[in-house]
Amino acid sequence: MTTEITIRRPDDWHLHLRDGAMLEGVIGDTSRHFARAIIMPNLVPPVVTTADAAAYRDRILAALPKGDRFEPLMTLYLTEHTDPDDVEAGYTSGLIRAVKLYPAGATTNSHGGVRDIEKAMPVLERMAKIGLTLCVHGEVTSPEVDIFDREAVFIETVLDPLRKRLPELRVTMEHVTTRNGVDYIKAAKDNLAGSITTHHLIINRNAILVGGIKPHYYCLPVAKREEHRLALRAAATSGDRRFFLGTDSAPHVDPLKECACGCAGVYSSINTMSCLAHVFEQDGALDRLEAFASLNGPAWYGLPVNEETIRLVRREEAVSFPAKIETGAGPVTVFDPMFPLHWDVA
Repeated sequence: MTTEITIRRPDDWHLHLRDGAMLEGVIGDTSRHFARAIIMPNLVPPVVTTADAAAYRDRILAALPKGDRFEPLMTLYLTEHTDPDDVEAGYTSGLIRAVKLYPAGATTNSHGGVRDIEKAMPVLERMAKIGLTLCVHGEVTSPEVDIFDREAVFIETVLDPLRKRLPELRVTMEHVTTRNGVDYIKAAKDNLAGSITTHHLIINRNAILVGGIKPHYYCLPVAKREEHRLALRAAATSGDRRFFLGTDSAPHVDPLKECACGCAGVYSSINTMSCLAHVFEQDGALDRLEAFASLNGPAWYGLPVNEETIRLVRREEAVSFPAKIETGAGPVTVFDPMFPLHWDVA
């Protein structure tokens, strides 16, 4: 049995840090293990201009624990009024690494997102021209579409027509949750990749609903049937360069999760590497963990692989993580994989 592995320091290609007291409370759980992260722009108000992104980046760096080395990779929140010139200027400066498409109403703080993709075409055409990546929350929000079908319908009615119209546009399908998404990425010849979260590799929809409603497993896109979880596992552990880690770690204080209309989000930054090592060991793929967590993402985003390494050690006794972390904004419940974790970042 393998009891120790060393991999390049990983990156997180989909991360929510929030702002203010919450940012200060959670940033250390990422910067402890991860060298870089694609930072989501759905603040209130959202990060819609390059100036907004520069100011947010400064706040993130100011909140870093002393001595931690971490680079936030900034994104812009796409609206129907986004200025293509501002987007290009941010990309040319090296500050902006991607633009994020939130269909209006799809998830937390997405009400200012895109309702009519046609109105965003000038920006998308400019992005295709300059090679800037579009990150998509791949769900439709039409009330007649079942929530478990939203990703598949988005691929069919929004994403595939967009990619046929702009084949040179680079697209990251973020937090893929279905076999449909996995198969669509595999079938693409180029310019398409997908991030996969820690929790979608571990839970299916039973975790949310069986034995009572469990709000800390509720996320968007919502966890799907077991067949979809298994498709995600196969993709993540395959070594395929088109799939990489994006935790979508999304902290909410407990009162906003444990209420009549709870927020969507799972907080996993603190124990992701232990969870992933368990998953990859279980699937006989520890030798491919580095590809998923440390190599494929930089290759897709055109960045160098991290020179630093981390060492993962398998302990005889289960590794302990807190059930909650305390932040200045309030308590945040940590993702519980529902099995003991024996892998530890040494």
